[in-house]
Amino acid sequence: MQEINEEISIKIREGKGNIQGNLVVPSGAKGIVLFAHGSGSGRFSPRNQYVAKVLNKAGIATFLIDLLTQDEEEKDIAKAEFRFDIDLLAKRLIDATEWLTTNPATRNLKIGYFGASTGAAAALISAAKLPQQIKAVVSRGGRPDLAMDYIPRVKAPTLFIVGGDDSDVIELNKKAMKNFPADDKLEIVPGATHLFEEEGKLEEVADLATNWFSKYLR
Repeated sequence: MQEINEEISIKIREGKGNIQGNLVVPSGAKGIVLFAHGSGSGRFSPRNQYVAKVLNKAGIATFLIDLLTQDEEEKDIAKAEFRFDIDLLAKRLIDATEWLTTNPATRNLKIGYFGASTGAAAALISAAKLPQQIKAVVSRGGRPDLAMDYIPRVKAPTLFIVGGDDSDVIELNKKAMKNFPADDKLEIVPGATHLFEEEGKLEEVADLATNWFSKYLR
């Protein structure tokens, strides 16, 4: 089993506030996955934390961040003001990526994105804008339809994971993949709904993501 270093709390300045993240870099890691959370979620999402731990055990570093400042999060909880502002979320993801490229512990690591729901759209936009830096993307129950204008510019190999019972999102992913220029693959997890809450389904997501990132972030 890979030796896992202690989780470190990170703050990145954004205007009058900060976005906060949790960084884990296993010994000998060659790649790092930056998580883009879905609507109303953040770095403490139990689903993404589970996936991150599986990646860490495989020797892949992880950076789970809140894409909103505390003030923005409070407004979003009250009025859902920012969770569908995909351009803002993508900008924050790019800012966090740039931080990784300057931080001594992560600047030499290959970077991938794991995006969930609307966070997947932000991940695809960011990957399109950073074609040299982003080496792989995984979308879990993603909304790539919210990033359609950017999809033709994505160079990173992308894995789309969708629950077998999430029929609307399956169709959205299939439509987006028709215009996808990079290596891509659709994995449909039988019996899973949008959040992969059914027994054993999140484990399947974690295994699929780990295999994908292990291939492209080495």
